[in-house]
Amino acid sequence: MAAVDSFSLLLRDIGRTCNCYMETLALIGALYTAKMCFTFVNDTYTLVRLHFIPRLVRKADLVKLYGQWAVVTGGTSGIGKYYAKELASRKVNIILVSRNQEKLEALAREIADTYEVETAIIVVDFNKGSEIYPALKNVLEDKEIGILVNNVGVFYTHPDYFANLTWDKIWELINVNIGAATMMVHMVLPGMVERKKGAIVNISSMSCCQPTPLMTAYSASKAYLDHFSRALHYEYAPQGIFVQSLIPFFISTNMTKFSKELTPKNFLVPSAEVYAHHAVTTLGISRRTTGYWLHTILFLLGQYIPEWLWAWGTYRMNNTLRLEATLQGPH
Repeated sequence: MAAVDSFSLLLRDIGRTCNCYMETLALIGALYTAKMCFTFVNDTYTLVRLHFIPRLVRKADLVKLYGQWAVVTGGTSGIGKYYAKELASRKVNIILVSRNQEKLEALAREIADTYEVETAIIVVDFNKGSEIYPALKNVLEDKEIGILVNNVGVFYTHPDYFANLTWDKIWELINVNIGAATMMVHMVLPGMVERKKGAIVNISSMSCCQPTPLMTAYSASKAYLDHFSRALHYEYAPQGIFVQSLIPFFISTNMTKFSKELTPKNFLVPSAEVYAHHAVTTLGISRRTTGYWLHTILFLLGQYIPEWLWAWGTYRMNNTLRLEATLQGPH
């Protein structure tokens, strides 16, 4: 009988101990659920505040906020071209920087005639490295640069293994994606600091968020821009400088022409014109954003994906794009 009583007491003690553990686990679960609910509400608020409210209120006076002139690199096509037009529609004078003089002149005339603003062009090939910057600095010195849009960038011919890249392509990624933005900021920033106002927009990529196989060097160069922008904000926000990192997903531009899946414009892969129209409304509001509401949803979801799952998914996607481009042959 004593043995039975002892066994009963043992079960009772085990039950008390389990109840204690269950209560602890329940508390942890409740805290986690509360955290996830708070995160969801906050993310929803961020989405609405960034991409919908600014479209309902009066457009910000960018000239008053930042200055008379904006410099847009890679400004003859894609995001750069339409971002320049959006700025010009708000009466900001535009300096277009690219390597194709004919396209620069045509776009500068179009912007000047359409939006009645001043325009200027600078013909430069950023892939030539450090030798181009002294002359470029001399041209910019007498302008009140209020906004700098570092849009110029290069991609692979198509997603591919790192070892398949040529030396020329690797140096192009370094010179254009990293070097150009860094040096352009270094040239215009002192004037912004002196005037205590200005905005810098560095266009990165969603591939910067986590390691992205088959875009290894490209995503790394865009991760540099993202970290560069975020650190720069902490240095110069107290001096009145707004620094923004734009991290879009795929946009239908020349960079995506290797794929028939990415070339057609749709809600998920918008045209450069649609993207720029959305992105400009986030200027001065968010220092790190995709610039486009559907891409923001993807970005918010991507934050909760483990690195291994992101790498697995992007590898499969990029390998499919690689095979598609390979079958199509040279572009």
